[in-house]
Amino acid sequence: MLQPNQIAKALGCALPILIADFVHAADDKTVLQMPVVEIVGADSSLKNMAGSVNILTQEELFKSHVFNVNEALRKIPGVNVRDEEGFGMRPNIGIRGMNPTRSTKTLLLEDGIPLSYAPYGDNASYYHPPIERFASIEVLKGPEQIKFGPQTISGTINYLTPNPPSTPSGSLGFTGGSRDFYDGQFNYGGTWGDFGGLVDITHKESKGARDNTHSDINDFNIKGVYDVDSHNSLTLRANYFQEDSQVTYSGITDAEMRNFGIRYNPFKNDTMKTDRWGTSLTHQLSFNDDVMLTTNAYWSHFHRDWWRQASTTTDNQCGFTNARAQGLAINPDSCNSTQGRLRDYYSYGVEPRLHVNHRTLGIDNELDMGFRAHFEEQYRTQENAKPLGGATTISEKNERDTEAYSGFVQNKFILGDFSLTPGVRIEHVNFSRTDELKSVGGKTSLTEVLPAFGTTYSPNEKITTFFGFHGGFSPPRVEDAISNTGTIIDVGPEKSWNYEVGIRTKPYTGAKLDAALFRADFQQQNSVGSIAGGSTPLATGEALYEGAELLARQDFGPLFASDHNVYFQAAYTWVATAEMTSAFRCLGSTSDCNGVTARELANGAYIGNRLPYSPEHNLTATIGYSHPSGFDIHLETVYVGKQFSDFMNLKDGMDHPDTTNNFRQGRSGQFGQIDDFVVLNVATTYHVKPINTDFFVSLKNLLDETYIVDRTRGILPGAPRLIQAGFKVNF
Repeated sequence: MLQPNQIAKALGCALPILIADFVHAADDKTVLQMPVVEIVGADSSLKNMAGSVNILTQEELFKSHVFNVNEALRKIPGVNVRDEEGFGMRPNIGIRGMNPTRSTKTLLLEDGIPLSYAPYGDNASYYHPPIERFASIEVLKGPEQIKFGPQTISGTINYLTPNPPSTPSGSLGFTGGSRDFYDGQFNYGGTWGDFGGLVDITHKESKGARDNTHSDINDFNIKGVYDVDSHNSLTLRANYFQEDSQVTYSGITDAEMRNFGIRYNPFKNDTMKTDRWGTSLTHQLSFNDDVMLTTNAYWSHFHRDWWRQASTTTDNQCGFTNARAQGLAINPDSCNSTQGRLRDYYSYGVEPRLHVNHRTLGIDNELDMGFRAHFEEQYRTQENAKPLGGATTISEKNERDTEAYSGFVQNKFILGDFSLTPGVRIEHVNFSRTDELKSVGGKTSLTEVLPAFGTTYSPNEKITTFFGFHGGFSPPRVEDAISNTGTIIDVGPEKSWNYEVGIRTKPYTGAKLDAALFRADFQQQNSVGSIAGGSTPLATGEALYEGAELLARQDFGPLFASDHNVYFQAAYTWVATAEMTSAFRCLGSTSDCNGVTARELANGAYIGNRLPYSPEHNLTATIGYSHPSGFDIHLETVYVGKQFSDFMNLKDGMDHPDTTNNFRQGRSGQFGQIDDFVVLNVATTYHVKPINTDFFVSLKNLLDETYIVDRTRGILPGAPRLIQAGFKVNF
C-alpha cells in the first residue's frame, strides 16, 4: 500500500524537476494576478475543460436578490437543493441525483480552500457562510474534479470572494421584509500601491419557515493582498461567523400536521449557537508567464452548541412519542429534558499547487499537480439535562481525528481543436476515535487511487463537445468507520465510476446552450441513514444514477441589437435512474434500517426501487426584461418533482407493512412520498444613476404554496410567501 510519506516524497522530488525543466528567464515586468484557486481561471480555459462547468456571476446573484445559497444554486443544472429551517443556514445540496442531506456528497470550497469543517471525517454542512459574502459561484462536474477532493462522486462548488477593487470604493445595503427579515451589509476596499484590502460585514436575521424559529447571524470577512515583488504575492483572509438561533432539529408527525398545520413546531426552547473562526494565507510564486506555484495554508475552528428537545419525532422524553403520534398538543415547558449536542471542530492544512504551460514534442500542454496535507480534530460531547432542575449527565465524550494526505497530477494535451486530459488522484486517510468516558478507542486507514480522463473537441469558438470519466470517492465518517467501543467497522469509502458526455455552445448572438448526459455507477454507496442521535443505521450497497442536464439562455436584446432586453433562461435536470442495483447491508443493526428490516435489505427486497430524496425532475426557469434606464424585472419558476423518503418507496407512510410499531405505521412523518411542487418568485431592480443606488423588491413563493421539503427527521415545510425590499448604495 502506498504510504503518505512516499506520496509526499514523490511529489516533493517532482516539483523542482518540473520547475527546472519549464522555467525560462525571469521577466521583471511580469504582471501578477491575485492569488486564488479558481476552477475557471479565464474564459479561454473553459474551451478545453472536459466536464460540465457553470458560473453564477455577481450580477446574476444580485438581480435575483437571492437571500440564501439555496435560491442561488437552484439556477445551476444538475443541482438539487432542499430547504430545511427556511433561512439557508444548513443547506442540503445534492448533485445529479445524490441524496442532498447535509450536503455530504458535495465538495464545498471557498477560493479553492475546503469550506466544510471536516471534509474528510464528517462532511456535513452545519455551517455555511451567507450568500452575500461571495462575488461568484463555480460548479464543476466531471473528471477535472480530481484536482480538488476528497469528495469526487458528484460535484464541486467553489465560492469566490470579491477581490479588493483597483480604486477605493464600497457599498452599503439594507433589506427588510416579512417574517421579521433584516439584512444589512457593508463593504469597503481599495488598492494602495502594492497593497489591496477589503472588509465585508453582514448581519441577517429572520423567522424561519416554522413557528417558534428565529435565526440571527453576523459575518465579518477581511481580505488583504500584497505584491511582494514582480514574482511573489500574498493573500491573507480572515473570517468570523456567529449564529444565535431558536431552531429545532426534529420535524413533525403526520398527525401533528393534520391537527395543527404544517408550520407547527412545539419545541420553542431549542437553541443553536455557533462560532466559526477561519484564516488562510495564499502565496503565489510566478516564475514567468508559464509557470506558477500557488500554496494555500489554512485553519478554522467551528464551535457549536445545539440544545434541543429531540432529534427525531421518535425521541421519547416525558411520553412525547405517543402524544406526537396521536397529534396531541404538548407543552415543552413542562418537560425540560434537553439534549446538548456540543461540538468543536478544528481543520487545518497546507496545499501547494503547480501550474505549467509547456510545449513538449511540438505539443502544447497544461500541467497541473499538487499535494495536500490536511488534519481534522473533532471534540464531541452530549449533555443530557434532566427535567425539573435535575443534574446534567454526560452520555458522550468523544475525540475523533483525521489525517489525510492527497496528491494529483493532470496533464492537458492540446492538439489543435482537440484536447486530451489524463490524470490521477491519490487519497490516503487515517482515522482514529477515542471514547473518553470509557478510555477505549480504535484506528483505521484507507488508500484510494482515482484515475480520470477527459477529451474535448472545439471546431470553432461557438461550440465545444466533451467526454470524460473518473473514479468517484467519498471517505466514510469517522463514526461510521470506528464504533464507540473502538471496533473497526468494514464500511469502506463510497466508490463510483462517473461518466459524462456533453456540449457547450453559443450558436448565435445572445444564445447559450449547455447540455450533458451523465452516469454514476456505484460499486459502493453509503446511503444517508445515520441522522443525529444515531437512530437510523448506515446502509451500503451498489447503485446507479443516470440522466441529463440542460442550461439554455436567450437574450433577445443583443440578438436584435436593442437596448431593451427580454431574456429567458432554464436550468433543467432529469435523473432518469436512481436505483439500488444490489442488496444493501445495514451496518450497526440486525433488525431495522431506515424503516425496513436489515434482512429485507440484505435479501435484495428493494432492488430496482428509487433511492430516497432523488427527484426525477428539477427545473428553474426565468423570464425577464431589462430596460436601458437600469430597470430589471423577472419571474422565476422553480419545480421539484416527487420523491420518496424511504427505501420502500411508500406513497403514504401509513402503508408501512410493519404494524407492530406506531411509528412504523407512518405516524412518525418519516415515511412516504414527498409530492412535487411549484414555487414562483418575482424580483425587480431599478438603478438610479445620479446617486449610484439600486432599489429592489422581491417576492418569494408568490402564490404562498404549502409543501413538504423533507421527512428525514419528521415533516419539514417549505418557506411561506416572503416579501422583501431594500436598497444598495455604491460609493
